[in-house]
Amino acid sequence: MNAAINHARIASYLDNLEKQRKLSSHTISNYRRDLVELVALTDTLPGNPALCAISHFHIRKFAAQLHAKGLNARSIARKLSAWRGFYEWLAEHDTLPANPVEGIKAPKRDKPLPKALSADDAVRVVAESSPGRDANSPSQLCNHAMFELLYSSGLRVSELAALDLRFVKEGNYESAGWIDFDEREVSVTGKGNKQRKVPVGQAALQAITAWLAARDTLVKIDPHPLFLTERGTRMSPRVIQLRLKAHAQSLGIPANVHPHVLRHSFASHVLQSSGDLRAVQEMLGHASIAATQVYTSLDFQRLAQVYDAAHPRARKKDKI
Repeated sequence: MNAAINHARIASYLDNLEKQRKLSSHTISNYRRDLVELVALTDTLPGNPALCAISHFHIRKFAAQLHAKGLNARSIARKLSAWRGFYEWLAEHDTLPANPVEGIKAPKRDKPLPKALSADDAVRVVAESSPGRDANSPSQLCNHAMFELLYSSGLRVSELAALDLRFVKEGNYESAGWIDFDEREVSVTGKGNKQRKVPVGQAALQAITAWLAARDTLVKIDPHPLFLTERGTRMSPRVIQLRLKAHAQSLGIPANVHPHVLRHSFASHVLQSSGDLRAVQEMLGHASIAATQVYTSLDFQRLAQVYDAAHPRARKKDKI
Protein backbone atom coordinates (compact mmCIF):
# COMPACT_ATOMS: atom_id res chain seq x y z
CA MET A 1 0.00 0.00 0.00
CA ASN A 2 2.69 2.50 1.05
CA ALA A 3 4.85 1.58 -1.94
CA ALA A 4 2.06 2.53 -4.33
CA ILE A 5 1.48 5.80 -2.45
CA ASN A 6 5.19 6.61 -2.56
CA HIS A 7 5.41 6.12 -6.32
CA ALA A 8 2.22 8.12 -6.86
CA ARG A 9 3.62 11.06 -4.90
CA ILE A 10 6.85 10.96 -6.86
CA ALA A 11 4.91 10.89 -10.14
CA SER A 12 2.94 13.96 -9.05
CA TYR A 13 6.09 15.78 -8.04
CA LEU A 14 7.83 15.05 -11.34
CA ASP A 15 4.73 16.18 -13.21
CA ASN A 16 4.93 19.45 -11.29
CA LEU A 17 8.58 19.88 -12.24
CA GLU A 18 7.75 19.35 -15.89
CA LYS A 19 4.63 21.46 -16.20
CA GLN A 20 5.10 24.18 -13.59
CA ARG A 21 8.87 24.62 -13.37
CA LYS A 22 9.49 23.68 -17.03
CA LEU A 23 12.57 21.59 -16.25
CA SER A 24 14.23 19.67 -19.05
CA SER A 25 13.51 16.00 -19.64
CA HIS A 26 17.13 15.19 -18.76
CA THR A 27 16.85 16.93 -15.38
CA ILE A 28 13.53 15.24 -14.64
CA SER A 29 15.06 11.87 -15.52
CA ASN A 30 17.82 12.50 -12.99
CA TYR A 31 15.28 13.47 -10.32
CA ARG A 32 13.27 10.34 -11.07
CA ARG A 33 16.31 8.09 -10.68
CA ASP A 34 17.28 9.65 -7.34
CA LEU A 35 13.74 9.50 -5.96
CA VAL A 36 13.22 5.91 -7.06
CA GLU A 37 16.38 5.08 -5.12
CA LEU A 38 14.91 6.86 -2.11
CA VAL A 39 11.86 4.60 -2.35
CA ALA A 40 14.09 1.53 -2.69
CA LEU A 41 15.99 2.51 0.45
CA THR A 42 12.72 3.17 2.26
CA ASP A 43 11.46 -0.28 1.29
CA THR A 44 14.36 -1.82 3.23
CA LEU A 45 12.99 -0.38 6.47
CA PRO A 46 10.67 -2.45 8.70
CA GLY A 47 7.05 -2.00 7.70
CA ASN A 48 7.84 -0.32 4.36
CA PRO A 49 6.87 3.15 5.69
CA ALA A 50 5.49 5.94 3.57
CA LEU A 51 7.89 8.66 2.45
CA CYS A 52 6.14 11.17 4.69
CA ALA A 53 7.10 9.04 7.71
CA ILE A 54 10.84 9.18 7.01
CA SER A 55 12.93 10.99 9.64
CA HIS A 56 16.32 12.71 9.80
CA PHE A 57 17.71 9.48 11.23
CA HIS A 58 16.59 7.50 8.20
CA ILE A 59 18.05 9.98 5.70
CA ARG A 60 21.37 9.96 7.52
CA LYS A 61 21.31 6.17 7.45
CA PHE A 62 20.57 6.17 3.70
CA ALA A 63 23.45 8.58 3.02
CA ALA A 64 25.79 6.37 5.04
CA GLN A 65 24.66 3.30 3.11
CA LEU A 66 25.34 5.00 -0.22
CA HIS A 67 28.77 6.07 1.01
CA ALA A 68 29.55 2.52 2.17
CA LYS A 69 28.70 1.24 -1.31
CA GLY A 70 31.42 3.47 -2.73
CA LEU A 71 29.26 6.28 -4.11
CA ASN A 72 31.29 9.47 -4.24
CA ALA A 73 30.46 12.56 -2.22
CA ARG A 74 29.35 14.55 -5.27
CA SER A 75 26.72 11.95 -6.22
CA ILE A 76 25.44 11.68 -2.65
CA ALA A 77 25.13 15.46 -2.46
CA ARG A 78 23.10 15.45 -5.69
CA LYS A 79 20.73 12.80 -4.32
CA LEU A 80 20.25 14.68 -1.06
CA SER A 81 19.45 17.82 -3.04
CA ALA A 82 16.83 15.94 -5.08
CA TRP A 83 15.30 14.44 -1.95
CA ARG A 84 15.28 17.82 -0.18
CA GLY A 85 13.38 19.43 -3.05
CA PHE A 86 10.87 16.60 -3.09
CA TYR A 87 10.16 16.98 0.63
CA GLU A 88 9.75 20.75 0.27
CA TRP A 89 7.05 20.07 -2.31
CA LEU A 90 5.55 17.27 -0.22
CA ALA A 91 5.23 19.62 2.79
CA GLU A 92 2.84 21.74 0.71
CA HIS A 93 0.60 18.74 0.04
CA ASP A 94 0.92 16.66 3.21
CA THR A 95 1.49 17.07 6.92
CA LEU A 96 5.19 16.83 7.70
CA PRO A 97 6.75 17.59 11.10
CA ALA A 98 9.91 18.74 9.30
CA ASN A 99 11.87 18.24 6.11
CA PRO A 100 13.93 15.12 7.01
CA VAL A 101 16.72 16.08 4.59
CA GLU A 102 17.18 19.62 5.91
CA GLY A 103 20.62 20.13 7.46
CA ILE A 104 22.01 16.80 6.26
CA LYS A 105 25.21 17.10 4.26
CA ALA A 106 27.06 14.64 2.10
CA PRO A 107 30.39 13.24 3.32
CA LYS A 108 33.32 15.54 2.66
CA ARG A 109 34.86 15.09 -0.74
CA ASP A 110 38.27 13.53 -0.70
CA LYS A 111 40.79 16.03 -1.98
CA PRO A 112 43.03 14.37 -4.56
CA LEU A 113 46.66 14.47 -3.57
CA PRO A 114 48.78 16.67 -5.79
CA LYS A 115 50.84 14.75 -8.31
CA ALA A 116 54.58 14.98 -7.84
CA LEU A 117 57.38 13.55 -9.93
CA SER A 118 60.05 11.36 -8.45
CA ALA A 119 63.27 13.21 -7.73
CA ASP A 120 64.98 11.47 -10.67
CA ASP A 121 62.22 12.42 -13.13
CA ALA A 122 62.09 15.99 -11.83
CA VAL A 123 65.84 16.40 -12.35
CA ARG A 124 65.56 14.93 -15.86
CA VAL A 125 62.80 17.38 -16.79
CA VAL A 126 64.68 20.45 -15.64
CA ALA A 127 68.24 19.43 -16.51
CA GLU A 128 68.06 17.58 -19.84
CA SER A 129 67.56 19.19 -23.23
CA SER A 130 64.81 18.07 -25.59
CA PRO A 131 66.17 15.38 -27.94
CA GLY A 132 66.96 16.68 -31.42
CA ARG A 133 66.97 20.31 -30.30
CA ASP A 134 69.95 22.66 -30.13
CA ALA A 135 70.54 23.05 -26.41
CA ASN A 136 72.20 26.44 -27.01
CA SER A 137 69.36 27.98 -29.03
CA PRO A 138 67.56 30.90 -27.32
CA SER A 139 64.30 28.95 -26.97
CA GLN A 140 66.02 25.96 -25.37
CA LEU A 141 68.10 28.14 -23.05
CA CYS A 142 64.92 29.96 -22.04
CA ASN A 143 63.11 26.67 -21.40
CA HIS A 144 65.98 25.35 -19.33
CA ALA A 145 66.05 28.49 -17.19
CA MET A 146 62.26 28.53 -16.68
CA PHE A 147 62.03 24.84 -15.79
CA GLU A 148 64.98 25.00 -13.40
CA LEU A 149 63.46 28.00 -11.64
CA LEU A 150 60.02 26.39 -11.36
CA TYR A 151 61.51 23.37 -9.61
CA SER A 152 64.17 25.30 -7.70
CA SER A 153 61.75 27.73 -6.05
CA GLY A 154 58.30 26.14 -6.32
CA LEU A 155 56.80 29.11 -8.15
CA ARG A 156 53.32 29.24 -9.62
CA VAL A 157 53.38 29.59 -13.39
CA SER A 158 51.74 33.03 -13.13
CA GLU A 159 54.50 34.14 -10.75
CA LEU A 160 57.18 32.86 -13.12
CA ALA A 161 55.66 34.66 -16.12
CA ALA A 162 55.43 37.92 -14.16
CA LEU A 163 59.13 38.01 -13.23
CA ASP A 164 61.16 40.99 -14.42
CA LEU A 165 64.89 41.08 -14.91
CA ARG A 166 65.13 43.59 -12.07
CA PHE A 167 62.74 45.68 -9.99
CA VAL A 168 61.16 48.46 -12.04
CA LYS A 169 58.88 51.31 -10.96
CA GLU A 170 58.20 53.88 -13.63
CA GLY A 171 54.96 55.70 -14.41
CA ASN A 172 52.05 53.34 -13.84
CA TYR A 173 54.23 50.26 -14.07
CA GLU A 174 55.68 48.44 -11.08
CA SER A 175 57.27 44.98 -11.11
CA ALA A 176 55.20 42.19 -9.59
CA GLY A 177 58.29 39.99 -9.33
CA TRP A 178 62.00 40.10 -10.04
CA ILE A 179 65.23 38.19 -9.53
CA ASP A 180 68.05 39.27 -7.25
CA PHE A 181 71.31 37.55 -8.20
CA ASP A 182 73.24 39.03 -5.27
CA GLU A 183 70.77 37.65 -2.72
CA ARG A 184 70.16 34.47 -4.76
CA GLU A 185 66.39 34.84 -4.48
CA VAL A 186 63.27 35.85 -6.37
CA SER A 187 60.61 38.22 -5.11
CA VAL A 188 57.11 37.32 -6.31
CA THR A 189 53.55 38.49 -5.82
CA GLY A 190 51.28 35.52 -5.14
CA LYS A 191 47.63 34.97 -4.32
CA GLY A 192 45.93 37.71 -2.36
CA ASN A 193 48.52 40.15 -3.72
CA LYS A 194 50.94 38.90 -1.06
CA GLN A 195 54.64 39.28 -1.74
CA ARG A 196 57.26 36.77 -0.68
CA LYS A 197 60.92 36.00 -1.30
CA VAL A 198 62.07 32.51 -2.26
CA PRO A 199 65.64 31.19 -2.50
CA VAL A 200 67.02 30.19 -5.91
CA GLY A 201 69.36 27.24 -6.26
CA GLN A 202 72.74 27.33 -7.95
CA ALA A 203 71.64 25.20 -10.93
CA ALA A 204 68.76 27.59 -11.64
CA LEU A 205 71.01 30.64 -11.33
CA GLN A 206 73.46 29.15 -13.82
CA ALA A 207 70.65 28.33 -16.27
CA ILE A 208 69.25 31.87 -15.97
CA THR A 209 72.71 33.36 -16.55
CA ALA A 210 73.09 31.30 -19.75
CA TRP A 211 69.63 32.41 -20.87
CA LEU A 212 70.38 36.09 -20.25
CA ALA A 213 73.30 35.94 -22.69
CA ALA A 214 70.88 34.72 -25.38
CA ARG A 215 68.12 37.08 -24.25
CA ASP A 216 70.28 40.07 -25.12
CA THR A 217 70.36 38.93 -28.77
CA LEU A 218 66.57 39.08 -29.13
CA VAL A 219 64.71 42.05 -30.52
CA LYS A 220 63.11 43.17 -27.29
CA ILE A 221 59.76 44.87 -27.56
CA ASP A 222 59.39 44.83 -23.77
CA PRO A 223 62.70 45.29 -21.91
CA HIS A 224 61.38 44.34 -18.46
CA PRO A 225 60.38 40.62 -18.53
CA LEU A 226 62.93 38.05 -17.43
CA PHE A 227 61.55 35.47 -19.85
CA LEU A 228 60.77 36.40 -23.45
CA THR A 229 59.42 34.66 -26.51
CA GLU A 230 61.38 34.68 -29.75
CA ARG A 231 59.38 37.80 -30.70
CA GLY A 232 60.62 39.66 -27.66
CA THR A 233 57.32 39.66 -25.77
CA ARG A 234 56.70 38.50 -22.22
CA MET A 235 56.31 34.74 -21.89
CA SER A 236 52.70 33.88 -21.05
CA PRO A 237 51.64 31.17 -18.57
CA ARG A 238 49.96 29.23 -21.39
CA VAL A 239 53.12 29.16 -23.52
CA ILE A 240 55.13 27.99 -20.49
CA GLN A 241 52.63 25.17 -19.93
CA LEU A 242 52.79 24.04 -23.54
CA ARG A 243 56.57 24.16 -23.65
CA LEU A 244 56.95 22.15 -20.45
CA LYS A 245 54.45 19.53 -21.52
CA ALA A 246 56.11 19.08 -24.92
CA HIS A 247 59.55 18.93 -23.31
CA ALA A 248 58.54 16.22 -20.81
CA GLN A 249 56.92 14.18 -23.57
CA SER A 250 60.08 14.40 -25.67
CA LEU A 251 61.99 12.89 -22.72
CA GLY A 252 59.49 10.06 -22.38
CA ILE A 253 58.31 11.07 -18.90
CA PRO A 254 55.14 8.97 -18.37
CA ALA A 255 53.13 11.77 -16.77
CA ASN A 256 51.24 14.90 -17.74
CA VAL A 257 53.89 17.37 -16.62
CA HIS A 258 52.71 20.94 -16.16
CA PRO A 259 54.17 23.78 -14.08
CA HIS A 260 52.14 22.92 -10.98
CA VAL A 261 53.60 19.40 -11.06
CA LEU A 262 57.05 20.94 -10.62
CA ARG A 263 55.69 23.09 -7.79
CA HIS A 264 54.29 19.96 -6.10
CA SER A 265 57.56 18.14 -6.70
CA PHE A 266 59.52 21.01 -5.14
CA ALA A 267 57.32 20.99 -2.03
CA SER A 268 57.32 17.22 -1.66
CA HIS A 269 61.07 16.80 -2.12
CA VAL A 270 62.02 19.68 0.20
CA LEU A 271 59.64 18.38 2.86
CA GLN A 272 60.96 14.84 2.55
CA SER A 273 64.52 16.07 3.06
CA SER A 274 63.94 18.71 5.73
CA GLY A 275 60.69 17.82 7.48
CA ASP A 276 60.17 21.56 7.99
CA LEU A 277 56.52 22.13 7.15
CA ARG A 278 56.56 25.82 8.15
CA ALA A 279 59.48 26.59 5.86
CA VAL A 280 57.76 24.87 2.93
CA GLN A 281 54.58 26.82 3.69
CA GLU A 282 56.54 30.08 3.61
CA MET A 283 58.26 29.25 0.32
CA LEU A 284 55.03 28.18 -1.36
CA GLY A 285 53.19 31.26 -0.14
CA HIS A 286 50.35 29.32 1.46
CA ALA A 287 48.20 31.45 3.75
CA SER A 288 47.26 28.41 5.84
CA ILE A 289 49.43 25.56 7.06
CA ALA A 290 46.54 23.22 6.17
CA ALA A 291 47.20 23.79 2.46
CA THR A 292 50.80 22.66 2.95
CA GLN A 293 49.99 19.64 5.12
CA VAL A 294 48.81 17.71 2.06
CA TYR A 295 52.48 17.16 1.25
CA THR A 296 52.91 15.20 4.47
CA SER A 297 50.50 12.70 2.92
CA LEU A 298 52.69 12.52 -0.17
CA ASP A 299 55.69 11.92 2.06
CA PHE A 300 53.90 9.15 3.94
CA GLN A 301 52.86 7.53 0.68
CA ARG A 302 56.51 7.39 -0.35
CA LEU A 303 57.49 5.92 3.02
CA ALA A 304 54.73 3.33 2.69
CA GLN A 305 55.98 2.34 -0.76
CA VAL A 306 59.52 1.92 0.56
CA TYR A 307 58.23 -0.12 3.49
CA ASP A 308 56.13 -2.40 1.31
CA ALA A 309 59.07 -3.00 -1.03
CA ALA A 310 61.74 -3.50 1.64
CA HIS A 311 60.25 -5.01 4.79
CA PRO A 312 60.27 -8.83 4.79
CA ARG A 313 56.96 -9.06 6.62
CA ALA A 314 55.26 -6.53 4.34
CA ARG A 315 55.81 -8.41 1.12
CA LYS A 316 52.92 -10.36 -0.30
CA LYS A 317 53.69 -14.04 -0.68
CA ASP A 318 53.75 -15.36 -4.20
CA LYS A 319 50.82 -17.51 -5.07
CA ILE A 320 51.71 -21.19 -5.40
